[in-house]
Amino acid sequence: MSELFDAVDALLASRATLPPPAERKRLRAAHGLTIDEVATALKVRRATVSGWESGKTEPRPPERDAYARLLDKLAELYPAPAAVADAVVPVPDAAVPATFAAVPAPAEAPPLSTGPAPEAAVMTATENTQTPAPAPVAARRPASTTRPTSSTSRRPGAKKAAPAGTPAGESDPRFENGPLAVVDVEDGKVLAYCVGGLVLDVPAKSHPSLVDWTLKEAKLGQPKLSGPGRPADPLIVLTEAACERYGLPVSLTEEEKHAGRIPEGHKVIKQLTRAEWKLTKRGFGPWARIYRPAQGSDRQCVQLCIPSWNALDARFWGDAAQLPPAELARVLGVYASRVMTPRGSTAVTGLELMTALHPPTHAVRDEETGVLRQAETKTPGSLGTDPVDCAPCEAPDGHPLLKDLPRFHVRGPAEKLFEEAYDWARPMTDAECTLRYLVGLDVNMAFAAGANGLNVGLGEPTHVKNPVFDPKLPGSWLVDLSHVDLSRVKVGKEWVELDGSLLPSPFTPKGDRPTGPAWYATPTVAYAQELGYDVAPVEAWVRYENGRYLDGWYGRLRDAYLATMADLGVDADLSPEDFLAAMDGYKERDPELTIVVSAIKATVKGGLGKLRERPRGEGWRPGERWRALERPTWRPDIRAAVISRTRINLHRKIVKHAAFTGQYPIAILSDCVVYAANGPSPLDFLPYREGKPLPGGFKLGINPGLVKHEGTQSVLWGEEVRERFNAPELNLARSIKDGTVTDTDNGE
Repeated sequence: MSELFDAVDALLASRATLPPPAERKRLRAAHGLTIDEVATALKVRRATVSGWESGKTEPRPPERDAYARLLDKLAELYPAPAAVADAVVPVPDAAVPATFAAVPAPAEAPPLSTGPAPEAAVMTATENTQTPAPAPVAARRPASTTRPTSSTSRRPGAKKAAPAGTPAGESDPRFENGPLAVVDVEDGKVLAYCVGGLVLDVPAKSHPSLVDWTLKEAKLGQPKLSGPGRPADPLIVLTEAACERYGLPVSLTEEEKHAGRIPEGHKVIKQLTRAEWKLTKRGFGPWARIYRPAQGSDRQCVQLCIPSWNALDARFWGDAAQLPPAELARVLGVYASRVMTPRGSTAVTGLELMTALHPPTHAVRDEETGVLRQAETKTPGSLGTDPVDCAPCEAPDGHPLLKDLPRFHVRGPAEKLFEEAYDWARPMTDAECTLRYLVGLDVNMAFAAGANGLNVGLGEPTHVKNPVFDPKLPGSWLVDLSHVDLSRVKVGKEWVELDGSLLPSPFTPKGDRPTGPAWYATPTVAYAQELGYDVAPVEAWVRYENGRYLDGWYGRLRDAYLATMADLGVDADLSPEDFLAAMDGYKERDPELTIVVSAIKATVKGGLGKLRERPRGEGWRPGERWRALERPTWRPDIRAAVISRTRINLHRKIVKHAAFTGQYPIAILSDCVVYAANGPSPLDFLPYREGKPLPGGFKLGINPGLVKHEGTQSVLWGEEVRERFNAPELNLARSIKDGTVTDTDNGE
């Protein structure tokens, strides 16, 4: 009989109510217990207990039983004060997978930074160590990974409690079910998996009725990110089973992949046409947009995502396309709440985020009728609605502005602005060969940090002859910087002597010293002045209408990145030693959130790349316009300025590090820099003094612009691969992470 009682006690314990997360932490602290001591007693990881106390995860049996018993005993010893006890309500909760962390509430569009003045912005953006971490968000009950039965699903409109931290739409009844749903079929029943574990029954029998249901009953969508903007359209993700149910192919043929869409005569497209739904110019592809022309403020549009058609590119979304529906809803939901509802690839979403934060138009009230109408002028601080031609030097090859150039003409530095990321390496010195290790540092969110505080052009360029250089004025400048000697430069207010032969030039992506006049973006020319040298531009294309257009974009992506990394156990305020330890194996702590981190990074790089999107087939010929040129966000000058700023930020850190330590980089690839050192850790060569880094140099941390450990290999490895390929300047930064070197790395 005692065995039966024990079994009953265990059953009751497995469903025992647990106090709220804050109370769990109070009870532990009241008894003087550390998180490590609790974790050791329960035979779990420290991060697991931390997750229980923050509300990010909930314990599962058998640990849940023991944890409930511990809390019960502590509550007897340390009862909550009366005021607190009245507020403490036990949280009944079924066992859930520990991998499902909290889904955050949507952040308001971050305010513009009040950082350095424009004249100092170029110098200090990535050196700012005061970047605040996002405010903590309340935990939300996780979703189950098991497929729901019909009894667990809900129909739209059913009353339900809104858990704390409900993302995307918690304050707007129109979007109470979140920004998106993953539609799947189980046992013949169509189900829509929403964020936070909510599952809806989908009564739609055809594709047009699915669109109608989404707009009229599903209550999906996301509030606007800025005042003049508009709410995000609901996103429906179709699994393979859902594709079959609604008459779509599970995968595309090679011809359809090349076209990026299914044929116009497909039966589903005919169904939509008969129901008076329209498709955008890109047709019915992996990211299809289905809409009816807006009637006043009534916007009817649904975004589709079809993972089996490669909508979630594995290069940026990892294995998201293979996740079960509930987990995929969680991944996309976290991304949507922290960045925005995906509108296409990460690159497309990065560009759309810029527009969402700075809408080109706004509503004004007609003085005569009192009716709201579209303003005739663009919204201040935006790029407007009309495309703007770039300067000839900013135009990529094949642009209509260059159609009169002779065929096969190759433009040189004096004809073409060429601001790109670093790809530089040099042979090691004899002294460096005596060291044991090559250590790689990687700049976190380097291009996002390069955008922070950057003044960019908002309007058309103006051509100026023999201008006086103005570091506050965005533009492209034709100037000779070949006289800048890296052997003697200014660092702050002091002139310092360096070994210029061991440093890359800051003015060219390959690190070669310029040989004459060339086109540069404003941050590059400003850096020449900062190093202590005069500049005398011959001509320039400048933009007198300008502003810090990317500040809000940077802030939104920074907060998304920091919040997600914090969920993975990497906080912004860790000591250098703790930071390196936290970064070790962080990807395994929650693979789904790791996917979100990857997507956020891809959103930064892809969004900037879209600013200079090249022709994508469609029968284009050099000298003709292509589709991207019709966008106001086709702005190669902004892309060039961000890349210039990013490269200069890295070079500034390299120079300050060299001036203080006498150490020089071996190789640089984009945002990764490699040094020779006597130890395998960044702390073996970074000049930390009493926990404080060199001002303006490399600092370990997770904030954008700070650095993390990219990887370590031996000096012998570096010399061996260079000898194998007979390439003394093989860029070792390309393979420092895992040591794998291929023929492609050698340019073959």
